[in-house]
Amino acid sequence: MFSGCYVATITPFSSNGKEIDEIALKNLLEFLISAGVAGVVPCGSTGESATLSHEEHERVIALTVKYVNQRVKVVAGTGSNNTAEAIKLTEFARKAGCDGALLISPYYNKPTQEGLYRHFRQVSESVDIPIMLYNIPGRTAVNIEPETIARLVQDCPNIIAIKEASGNLEQMARIKMLAPRLDLLSGDDALTLPLLAIGGVGVVSVLANIAPRPVVEMLASWETNDRARAQEIYYQYLPLIKALFIETNPIPVKTAAGLMGLCQPDLRLPLCPMSEKNRQVLTNILREYQLIK
Repeated sequence: MFSGCYVATITPFSSNGKEIDEIALKNLLEFLISAGVAGVVPCGSTGESATLSHEEHERVIALTVKYVNQRVKVVAGTGSNNTAEAIKLTEFARKAGCDGALLISPYYNKPTQEGLYRHFRQVSESVDIPIMLYNIPGRTAVNIEPETIARLVQDCPNIIAIKEASGNLEQMARIKMLAPRLDLLSGDDALTLPLLAIGGVGVVSVLANIAPRPVVEMLASWETNDRARAQEIYYQYLPLIKALFIETNPIPVKTAAGLMGLCQPDLRLPLCPMSEKNRQVLTNILREYQLIK
């Protein structure tokens, strides 16, 4: 159900960072849809969900569904370290008309594997919506083990995909081996092509916020067995991917979007503007890729 290029969309703010820039959000979505992406994923890590109020979180989801208008899929970030809160957000996404919900593993609590299983199963059984698990232990401090994922897939029919950002290809292969029906998507642009080689079907991309067409083309080339072209695009954009992670995501990609005129570069604390040195590195590489003059 979920394959191809999904974009972990940034959340544009006004110049003072205090309000959501709804016009910029609409324009960003139009830019992505025109590039042929398969879907968008608002309110994830890249969308600064941790600094959105509950009202803002719901507003971004509702606006995204409205602006997209069923032209591509919308998978809204609805995870929380509080199971009841995750259920509430996921139910909102369902009512808003989302095609699915992205559920990050609970952070800070450091639940056991049994706790993770019970958390996701309770959300799954409470809300009738397709669910994409989101495993990113570098942010949550807990890894969802492949055996736990396989157990969830067996017991929860609406858990149909995973955004895997552990950085561990062996683990990703084990997930595919133990849960073959699960749509496996990369949560790391730098691992998208390797993931395809072990059975992955797409990416939830940060890069695609500013360069969606190459990501779309790379995935399409792989799908049509033009592996040489897929590799060519992958290696061509690997330096830009690296530049987008020289500071904590989404600082670089939002700075890049600002330089490209897609939105204001404003972030919310505790995220802060890039160091001048890194900003210059990013500016230079954007020029090399002709994304800015």
